[in-house]
Amino acid sequence: MNGETIAVIGGTGDLGFGLALRWVRAGAHVLIGSRDETKAKDAAERLKQTLSAERPPDQILVAGFENAQACAQASVVVLAVPFAAQVSILKSIRGSLKDAILIDTTVPLAAAFGGKATRTLGVWQGSAAAQARELVPSGTPVLAAFHNLSAEALQDLSETPDCDILVCGDDKPAKDILFSLVKLIPGLRPIDAGPLEMARIVESITALLISVNGRYRVRHSGIRITGLEPEA
Repeated sequence: MNGETIAVIGGTGDLGFGLALRWVRAGAHVLIGSRDETKAKDAAERLKQTLSAERPPDQILVAGFENAQACAQASVVVLAVPFAAQVSILKSIRGSLKDAILIDTTVPLAAAFGGKATRTLGVWQGSAAAQARELVPSGTPVLAAFHNLSAEALQDLSETPDCDILVCGDDKPAKDILFSLVKLIPGLRPIDAGPLEMARIVESITALLISVNGRYRVRHSGIRITGLEPEA
């Protein structure tokens, strides 16, 4: 089991809670972060209750904190918030990142500002992940991942997610750590999608999948890359 302490900022939301649930189920140590500490603690308690039938309480390694407090204790910080909140949240936690890796899951969907969920917004930096890199300390590795993963499938423990996780970033050691975390969740396979500049393409796939879900009346469409070895 990976020895990282993972802070999930936005862990009270759908994707954040789903990731936290799956990682805790795999034995990882997770800190749920929220702007409201009470909501973070409530989410942690809900996660414990969800897993209580599977394992003893002392093996459910999760706690809730205000965002900055969660970041200060973590070696990996996963930002799982809507695009409209990304900048303000990053500004509030950047002093607490210390030596942590930042994993940005943000998608600049037009829905964040009242538009269609099948459209993305232009970001001056090229992508939400590149915007995140400008807002964190210069020595903080920033990776982009988990954009195309169904939050609903993560939260339903009777399901095994069926999705490749496209990881963009410029720091190889940080990617290795993230790859090990992805592999803790059955059904997911990490794929190195290149440098962080590729995040603009990966982020836009989310809008495509939302369109596919609507057209085919499904909820869990995802991405699989063919032609690779199973353990790519």
